[in-house]
Amino acid sequence: MRVIEKQTLDKERALYGSKDIIINECIFDGPADGESAVKESSDVQVNKCFFNLRYPFWHVHQLTIRDSEMTSLCRAALWYSDHVEVTGTKMHGIKAFRECSDVAIRNCDIISPEFGWSVRNIEMVDSVAESEYFMMRSENITFKNVAFKGKYSFQYIKNAIFENCNFDTKDAFWHGENVTVRDSVVKGEYLAWYADGLTFENCKIIGTQPLCYCKNLKLKNCEMIETDLCFEKSEVEAQIITPIISIKNPLAGTIVAPKVGEIIMDDENAKGTIEISDNLKFSKSE
Repeated sequence: MRVIEKQTLDKERALYGSKDIIINECIFDGPADGESAVKESSDVQVNKCFFNLRYPFWHVHQLTIRDSEMTSLCRAALWYSDHVEVTGTKMHGIKAFRECSDVAIRNCDIISPEFGWSVRNIEMVDSVAESEYFMMRSENITFKNVAFKGKYSFQYIKNAIFENCNFDTKDAFWHGENVTVRDSVVKGEYLAWYADGLTFENCKIIGTQPLCYCKNLKLKNCEMIETDLCFEKSEVEAQIITPIISIKNPLAGTIVAPKVGEIIMDDENAKGTIEISDNLKFSKSE
């Protein structure tokens, strides 16, 4: 493999169309302000590099990036690429990932609005992220030990598993399909409206008006903190181990909780049943 080492590269398409290359300790920055440095390349290894220019990795196949930095000026860094592995790297430019497939991200620091749109087959482990509209319309997702902060996350995603994560977010999981969240904390308003096939296991859910208009919703051994007006017009099977402030018009299913401050059933189509853990029951028919 050709090795490119300790160079400063700032020209347009500086390494365009390269194959079988190793890029070590290079700086992509300078007065020429060139874009698309490694576009249309394949079998690329990047180690300890600094990227301060736009669109470096479009249409790249077999790409490994380690211990590198993409600044806030390195916008739209990885688009239309596949078989990508990023480890120990800062990704701080807007729209860092889009339309990629077969992606592994490990031990990374992400500050990137609109990150991860329409990505297929992505694993993220031991990373932190700050974004808006994070991972929208992506599919086949596995996250472990990820801390995330930002609004409008995981909207329209499909086929996802999240384990041991901490999400401080708002309007998360809207319209999500076939999503499982385990052993995690999810904090934010209006959680997961219109989702289908969403399951929470051993989770802590915090915030107002969660889990409305859902289908095939399941909660197992979950805490619900500061949650009011929950489950409106949802089809739900839930086992909650903490008191709930209020539940409103669940469409179908059974919700079990130790205490509910207020039960609102003023919709004639709401047929859901609420069980208090001392075996008291409330349903529309009562």
